[in-house]
Amino acid sequence: MTESMLIVNTLEELFFARRLVDGPVGLVPTMGYLHEGHLSLVRQAKSECKSVVATIFVNPAQFGPNEDLSEYPRDLDRDLKLLEAAEVSLVWTPSPEDIYPAGYQTWVEVENLTKPLEGSMRPAHFRGVTTVVSKLFNATRPDKAYFGQKDAQQAAVIRQMTRDLSYPIEIVVCPILREADGLAMSSRNNYLSPEERQSATVLYRALTAAKTAFTEGEKNAEKLRRLVEDLVSAEPKAQLQYVSCADYETLAELEIVNAKALLSIAVFMGKTRLIDNFILE
Repeated sequence: MTESMLIVNTLEELFFARRLVDGPVGLVPTMGYLHEGHLSLVRQAKSECKSVVATIFVNPAQFGPNEDLSEYPRDLDRDLKLLEAAEVSLVWTPSPEDIYPAGYQTWVEVENLTKPLEGSMRPAHFRGVTTVVSKLFNATRPDKAYFGQKDAQQAAVIRQMTRDLSYPIEIVVCPILREADGLAMSSRNNYLSPEERQSATVLYRALTAAKTAFTEGEKNAEKLRRLVEDLVSAEPKAQLQYVSCADYETLAELEIVNAKALLSIAVFMGKTRLIDNFILE
C-alpha cells in the first residue's frame, strides 16, 4: 500500500484500487461534510484495521420527497483533506449513476426493525440505507464496518441486514460525539440559527434527566418517556416528533426497563430535524 491516499470515483476504478489495499480493511461509509464524529469512526477503524476505506456519497434513495437532499451540505475538497490527514488508505466518491445505473430496480429491505421510530416518520428511508450499504459492502469488501451510535436505529437495521444476508463483516457501533454543551455532532447542526442552536441543547438535557431518573431507580418506561416529553415541550422553539424507550435489539417499546434499552428522541428545531439517544443498561 502506498503512503498517499487513493481517491477513486467509478466502480471500475474502485475494483482496481481495492486490490492495492492491504487487509484487514475497515469501512467508514459517510455522506460527507465530515465532522469530528465521522473522524472518530476513522480513528476507531484505524486502531483495529491495517487499512481504512471511506466512502462519500449523498444517497438520494434515503431522502423523502420533501426532505433536504438538494440542501444537504457538501464540501468534497475539505472532506478529502480531513481523510488524508486521518491516514485513510482509499476514498470512493461515487456518483448517483454509479450506484443506481439506468434501469435500476433492486432493493434491500429489512422488515420489522424499520417500521417504528425513524421508519414511521420517513417511510422509504431505511430501504435506501440498506440498499446503499449493501452495495458499499459488496464493492469495498471490508472486514469491519463502522457506524455511529447517533443513528441508533440505522445501526440496528444494518446489524440485522448483515446477519440476514450472511455478510462476513463485523459491524462496529461507535459512541456519539458531542459538542461541549452536549448537542450530538451532526452535519445538520449547520442549519440551526444561533437561537435554535442554543435551544437544541434541550435534547441532551431531556435525555440526561431521564437517564438520571433511570440510574436512581425509575424503571417505568412510560414515566421516562413522559419526563423527556415534558422537558422538550417546555422549550418554545422545539417541536417533539417522538420519544421512545425501546428494547435495544428489537426496538419494541417497553413497559418496564429490565434489560438494555434505547431511549431516543426526534425533535424539529425550526425547520431542522434533530435526533439523539442514550443507552440505558
